[in-house]
Amino acid sequence: MKIDRQKVREQFAAYTRNYDPNDPKIALKIAHTYRVADNCEKIAVSLSLTEEEIEFAWLSGMLHDIGRFEQVKRYNTFIDSESVDHAEFGANLLFGDEGLITEYADFRSWDNELETVIRQHNKYRIDESISGKTLIFCNILRDADKVDILRVNVETPMEEIYNVTEDVLFNAGVSEKVMEQVREHHAVNRDIMDSPAEHLIGHIALAFELVYPKSWELARKQGYLYKMFEFPTRNASTKKALAESRTELESFYSLRMRNK
Repeated sequence: MKIDRQKVREQFAAYTRNYDPNDPKIALKIAHTYRVADNCEKIAVSLSLTEEEIEFAWLSGMLHDIGRFEQVKRYNTFIDSESVDHAEFGANLLFGDEGLITEYADFRSWDNELETVIRQHNKYRIDESISGKTLIFCNILRDADKVDILRVNVETPMEEIYNVTEDVLFNAGVSEKVMEQVREHHAVNRDIMDSPAEHLIGHIALAFELVYPKSWELARKQGYLYKMFEFPTRNASTKKALAESRTELESFYSLRMRNK
């Protein structure tokens, strides 16, 4: 089964023209979508998946954040807890009553698996009932998304991402409860992050969760992770948190490489 990539790109462009291209959040998500799809393809190729499976992975990247655009239009935020779960919202747009998926692919054999992968891409943990190739596709998309989120945090003004003033952003602190999770070497639970600086640390901590070697290779090669450690905070707790997060991440991957 092969998709028409040109059709997918044209339909995505047509869909996003319904939203304000001058809104930095909209522009951010358009660029993010193409990069995540590209990352999905690279990771899938590194796993020696079939041509059809690589196509599936690429398509999941193109569609994973379709719910973000309406989220921004309605709520002017990317924070799901203050608006809607963007993965669930997007999956509902694609596979629910509106049936947007029919505008991207002419066949329906991928729908159930693709819906699962899109719904799971932003979850703190993948549903334990998911296994086999579906689990692989979930991990590919989640890795690809995380790798590009690192870029977004550097290339996009953070006050735009977090809806705060520059003054609030640079003076925000990081709590001990967030750093406890960093020391445990896993993603920070969104429920305990309050300040924009904590969200920054949370995004850095996503690197602990990268599943595939190619994902870490992509993250290191693009260099944005290390630029995040240079965030010009004025807050002592955030300066300390950035330094400690870097140390924890480097020791984590050093150990991981030795144990390969």
